[in-house]
Formats: sequence, C-alpha cells, structure tokens
Amino acid sequence: MKQNVKKASKLYYPQFTSFQKIYMKSQRVISFFCSLLGIIILSPVFVVLCIWIVLDSGFPIFFKQERIAKTRKDGTPTFFTIYKFRTMYTNTPKDMPTHMLQNPDAFITKAGHFLRKTSLDELPQLFNVLKGDMNLIGPRPALYNQDDLMAERNKYGAGFVRPGITGLAQVMGRDELPIDVKARYDGIYTQHVGPAEDIFCLVRTVGVVLTSDGVVEGGTGKMAQEKKFVPGENK
Repeated sequence: MKQNVKKASKLYYPQFTSFQKIYMKSQRVISFFCSLLGIIILSPVFVVLCIWIVLDSGFPIFFKQERIAKTRKDGTPTFFTIYKFRTMYTNTPKDMPTHMLQNPDAFITKAGHFLRKTSLDELPQLFNVLKGDMNLIGPRPALYNQDDLMAERNKYGAGFVRPGITGLAQVMGRDELPIDVKARYDGIYTQHVGPAEDIFCLVRTVGVVLTSDGVVEGGTGKMAQEKKFVPGENK
C-alpha cells in the first residue's frame, strides 16, 4: 500500500490519472452488482436481525442519518441519508458522533452491542450502495456537522471520491485513530484509488470484522494517546 500523499492548506484537488477515472466508473458498476447480490444472499440475516432489534428495544428497526456524500467539482459537499440497523435507544442525542457522548455504552441497546462489534449494523448500507450514494469501498461518510473531520479531509481531497461502507482508515485502526490520522488515510486512498487499494481494503476488512479490531466506543484517538502515530512515518 502506497503511503505518499499530497496535502493543501484548505482544499486539495486530486489529479486522477486516466486509468483512475476509468477504474472509478467500473468501481461503481462492481459495487452496484455486489450490493444487489449481497442483499439477496443476506436477506435471511436481515429478517433475523430485524426481529431481534424489535424484541430487544422495539421500533424503529432502522436508523437514518444525514451524511456527507461525494464533493462537487467546485468543492461544495453533497448529502444523502445513510441507513443502519438501530443500535442505540431512541432517547440518544441526535446527530452526535459516538465519541462525543458522555457515556456511549449507556445509550447502546443489548442487540446494539453485538451489531456494532460485528459491524452487522452497517448491512443496510448495501441499499445506499445500490442507490448510488456509496461504493463498497471508500472513505467513510462523515456526519454533516463533523466540521473538524471534513476540514482535515479536504486538505487531501478525500471528498472527491464516493464514500464507502469500508475504507482504508477503517482497516488501519478505525475508532482508535485520531481525526487527523483518519483524514490522512482517507487522502492516501483517494489519491491512489485503484484495484490494488480496493483489494487491500477488502482483504483487511474481513480480518478486522472477524476480530472486531479497532472497535472502541467513544475511542477516537486512543492510538494517539498511546503514541504519536502518523501513517507513512511510523512503522
């Protein structure tokens, strides 16, 4: 995985190669058919999880939230509604990142703890991929009010690719990474987007999901507390 990345003071415009432009179009087609196949194959899992959520904490089954989509050519963001299985009680503060909650565990349902640990809560995003809001792989879509994260991402031009269900930052540390490091990983993926990067993220995602690696509720920046960590500089 390449580690070199360009950075601007405010907004960086990635210079995609002709191959990258063609690949991103094929990436969209692949994501569409893979998400459709995934929905069909995993439909029994969807049914079981829906029933479990209702029995555990009632309705609604799904959680909807406004997220930032792909950035326009002029640098302004677009938005979409993301779908997840609901993992928190309905009285949880709205549109607040988990790491900003005083005691995030207190807001998570019994079923939610399992769904979040196994990343099964993300499965409804296959419908987002089907609609064209997201790809299977790309930077995770930020909340519309996560100005600190977006400011860092913009410096690397990470908003100029379609967001994904999984991405480089998720497989390299996830909740343990501080915001500036997450943004740097998103920038690395964006500027080097290609089949090798997607295969790397896909393979690493399997291992991360199976081991729940990097899942720390309210744990953004945990790795930074232990040591100074910068991708491409620390081995």
